[in-house]
Amino acid sequence: MQQTIIIADDHPLFRDALRQAVLGMEGRQAIVEAGDFAAARTAAGENPDADLMLLDLAMPGVSGFSGLMALRSEFISLPIVIISATDDTSTVRRALELGASGFISKSSGIEDIRRSIQTVLAGGIATPESYRGGQEQDPDVADLIHRLHTLTPQQSRVLTMLGEGLLNKQIAYELGVSEATIKAHVSAILLKLDVDSRTQAVIQLGKINMAMVA
Repeated sequence: MQQTIIIADDHPLFRDALRQAVLGMEGRQAIVEAGDFAAARTAAGENPDADLMLLDLAMPGVSGFSGLMALRSEFISLPIVIISATDDTSTVRRALELGASGFISKSSGIEDIRRSIQTVLAGGIATPESYRGGQEQDPDVADLIHRLHTLTPQQSRVLTMLGEGLLNKQIAYELGVSEATIKAHVSAILLKLDVDSRTQAVIQLGKINMAMVA
């Protein structure tokens, strides 16, 4: 049976390395490549039965974990493995807490990458050997991640679109719903994040990405 794997990374050389890792696995693989976040989202939409997405954490068109959150909310059944050169414990933990099915360091060799991909395809969670897990050290970030988990998939999509600077009417058009529905989602988001305005909600979203590079 053929497996479809989406490789989303803006560096052609690293996409090639990921392609080599995938093609070295047993069985048949169909590879779809994307060089920016918009292309990654399109690829996921055009391949609803894809088995896995390998997603660069620093993709053009999106900021940090926002891309993971957006794709997780839009393509709920698609396993996503984060690929990043930033592989400290906090970054790996937050990726997993925000819905990633695994994390591969860009310093990994081809065989390690291949094993990680196979682990996730088999239903496991892949992490770097250096990852030690543990609890979130920043209580504010821990609370924010907890609050983000209370959002419905549609509310998560709306929040990430707010982060992209879209207006309610633009979000309504993109999601194919009424502006009143979007206003209701925004109100629910503000309540769940315990903020008073959409600007504050976007600032909260940005804190996740700031935490990544802190």
